[in-house]
Amino acid sequence: MTTNNKAGIRNSVGSERYASTAYQAWLRYEKLPAELAEAYVQLCSKIYAAGNVAEDPVLRSAQEELLEGLQAMLGQQPELTDTAGDAALLAGTLDEPEIAGLIDKDEAAKVDEEGYLLHTVISGGSRKLVIAGTTSKGVLYGVFHFLRILQTRGRIDNLSVIENPANKLRMINHWDNMDGSIERGYAGESIFYRDHAFIEDLSRIRDYARLMAAVQLNAVVINNVNVHETETKLITKEFLPQVARVAEVFRAYGIRLYLSINFAAPIQAGGLETADPLDPQVRRWWQDRAKEIYEHVPDFGGFLVKADSEHRPGPFTYGRDHADGANMLAEALEPYGGIVIWRCFVYNCMQDWRDRSTDRAKAAYDHFRPLDGRFHERVILQIKNGPMDFQVREPVSPLFGGLTRTNQMLELQITQEYTGQQIHLCYLVPQWKEVVDFDTYAAGEGSTVARTVSGELFNRPLGGFAGVANIGNDENWTGHLLAQANFYGYGRLAWKPTLTSEEITDEWVRITFGHDPQVVETISRMLLESWSIYENYTAPLGVGWMVNPGHHYGPNVDGYEYSRWGTYHFADCHGIGVDRTVKTGTGYTAQYHEPHASRYESLEECPDELLLFFHHVPYTHVLHSGKTVIQHIYDTHFEGVEQAAELVERWRSLEGKIDAERYESVLERLLEQAEHAKEWRDVINTYFYRKSGIADQHGRKIY
Repeated sequence: MTTNNKAGIRNSVGSERYASTAYQAWLRYEKLPAELAEAYVQLCSKIYAAGNVAEDPVLRSAQEELLEGLQAMLGQQPELTDTAGDAALLAGTLDEPEIAGLIDKDEAAKVDEEGYLLHTVISGGSRKLVIAGTTSKGVLYGVFHFLRILQTRGRIDNLSVIENPANKLRMINHWDNMDGSIERGYAGESIFYRDHAFIEDLSRIRDYARLMAAVQLNAVVINNVNVHETETKLITKEFLPQVARVAEVFRAYGIRLYLSINFAAPIQAGGLETADPLDPQVRRWWQDRAKEIYEHVPDFGGFLVKADSEHRPGPFTYGRDHADGANMLAEALEPYGGIVIWRCFVYNCMQDWRDRSTDRAKAAYDHFRPLDGRFHERVILQIKNGPMDFQVREPVSPLFGGLTRTNQMLELQITQEYTGQQIHLCYLVPQWKEVVDFDTYAAGEGSTVARTVSGELFNRPLGGFAGVANIGNDENWTGHLLAQANFYGYGRLAWKPTLTSEEITDEWVRITFGHDPQVVETISRMLLESWSIYENYTAPLGVGWMVNPGHHYGPNVDGYEYSRWGTYHFADCHGIGVDRTVKTGTGYTAQYHEPHASRYESLEECPDELLLFFHHVPYTHVLHSGKTVIQHIYDTHFEGVEQAAELVERWRSLEGKIDAERYESVLERLLEQAEHAKEWRDVINTYFYRKSGIADQHGRKIY
């Protein structure tokens, strides 16, 4: 057993960077009240770290995090002891003799590769607390779980916890470019790059890895899926030494590094004349690239690929299909244990707006359903939560129920491209919960998206969650401080999709803002209601879009209506909505299993919140709520503005209960949201009043 000298433990609590509460995010270890700290000290004062901490960077991180968190919360430095019998808290892997002797074998057998247990045991007449995992990753996750219990002031005198991840892959996708910009980034510039090179100081990346590991994320893609010229060279010797430096930082926190690749890299970086996936020289080129990558990064995770989508190159150029392209890459990575993640965001982005038969929503299913069973075992298809593009409301993608012989991942957008861009408060965990709990009925009742992407439903070896990052180099990471809750909630859901929105919210608020009942209740309500508030004053009844082209911030009802992107609402003087029925429309409803296919097909049974996604109806159509469509539009937009103003007042009620820096930063964003909600209200209401000619029943001001 090897331990670190206390003097060698990294202590960022007192560092200049870590002095910012906003920067600490969910690693904010607030000092506990004396009476509570005293109760915890009994089981935390002496720690035994089992295993070779000096040689295992993940175990070393676990030890450092444990000591640092306890010191900050308890107000005293725990003692590291070399004797297990003297310790009150033991941390290490389950195969270490000192740990194995305290844990029942049947209990230990329940812990998976990245899982962990937290057990309070009686040994030699004294109470001991054990944090143990099958691997060092499990130990690290167990440590963070234990610290979270202390942060939320839970009891530790009789712990009996066993947790395993629901998903093997819990990934963050960064859309960062090497010039320092971030596509759909709303929190500053990249933490990885500046001026087409890697940032030299990796300390912030290390802090980011800590934040990721604390919510049990284990994979990161560090460059944009739209791979530009410089980024194409990330897989070459020009940049691989720097990639290896970053990978080493993430490795210490159990996180494997992945890269987005350019399918045309053999041409652009290799000097070949083709990128045909069936060409032998192209296949050899990718094999050589894989060999070189793994020489620099032995635990490299693999490739993320956006191909034949929005002008990105792909196998279609050569008359090949997605399986041909993905399988070629998977065969190159297979000897090293790497995987290929192939995005299903593929559609015709050069449509004719006059053509009502072409439906962008159908594209992913139409492209990938016929290929089910043809993909290599090391390929995962990454599917967006809905069939369109991260709208405030859209149905769950039918592709989750359409594939039974292919590995799948759920792609969520943490960054708020269409949901307020981290200026507006829009907490997305409730939306994501609806997605993961959605029953596709692909294998009968209980065929949830969560069970599908975990691999459980169809016994697939790989799967998981991917989230598009919302972080940048802003001091508070996410621009809007409350947007930190989206990243935190994503990580918690990826680990344990059965958690409720309320449980995740309560955790985050207590960890971030403390335990004052008014603070907890007020912020929790603000978060949990914010998605419906945002939906109220933006696009109604599932129609989506209605945003300014390009940057996607702010209302523009016809912004995409006559464009090539295929995002139409078909509003005229008679009605609004897209007919996606089999009987009279594009036939999209047929992509679902029953009972959803019939439910969405039926005008009478279709849920109100998705009505305009599936049906074109007159403005006088009466919803299940009893309101007409046009009155619903008016009412929700007036109500949404009132609710946005109420968010400001709720926050103001907490003045003095939250430090001034964080209080003022959130207030500034909420004030801007309240004003912008008025613009949304007036643009949307005026547009539909002019289209329909139907007045508001309540006589409110419409321009």
